[in-house]
Amino acid sequence: MRPNHPLPDRDAIRLQIEDELAALADLDRRRQDGLIRIEGLRSQLSSPRPPADAASPERPLATGPPLGPGTAAEKVALFRSLFRGRPDLFPTRFVSRKTGKAGYAPACTNKFVRGVCELPRVKCGACPNQAFTHVTDESILHHLQGRHVMGLYPMLADETCWLLAADFDDAAWRDDVTAFAQTCRAFDVPVAIDSHGQ
Repeated sequence: MRPNHPLPDRDAIRLQIEDELAALADLDRRRQDGLIRIEGLRSQLSSPRPPADAASPERPLATGPPLGPGTAAEKVALFRSLFRGRPDLFPTRFVSRKTGKAGYAPACTNKFVRGVCELPRVKCGACPNQAFTHVTDESILHHLQGRHVMGLYPMLADETCWLLAADFDDAAWRDDVTAFAQTCRAFDVPVAIDSHGQ
């Protein structure tokens, strides 16, 4: 006995299976993206925020919860709360004129001063005329405004640190970020997630 309806073409079925698998993969990706955004929002909730000055003319009273720091001082305070390293010096980015390669070196008020600085012959760590620049609100603000690229030295003098930066690049980075954040949260370790550039 023959069926009333003709059987679909096997190639058409394979294409439908591929379409469904692609749709499921897209849903998985969107789910992971959503989980990462949720983790980022949770980390914003757990980040210490400076109290907003209700009387400040720079920041009027808002009708809803603030989405992020508004004033320059609040932005600097948030940066300091997330990126804490040695307070006595910080590196800035440079690009070699000879090779074109980028690197970082300690910010120093004597850098390239004739008769004082002997770079590149004498490295900054061995220089007898070190005048390293301390981390200040102004230097952080200049970094946030794009005036210079500022790094940090996370290892403190007592061999402890306030932060750990992790970079996830493989195809499963979304899963890795989610698992990492969940593990941090399980041990009450604050976590901040930045998925920009992905």
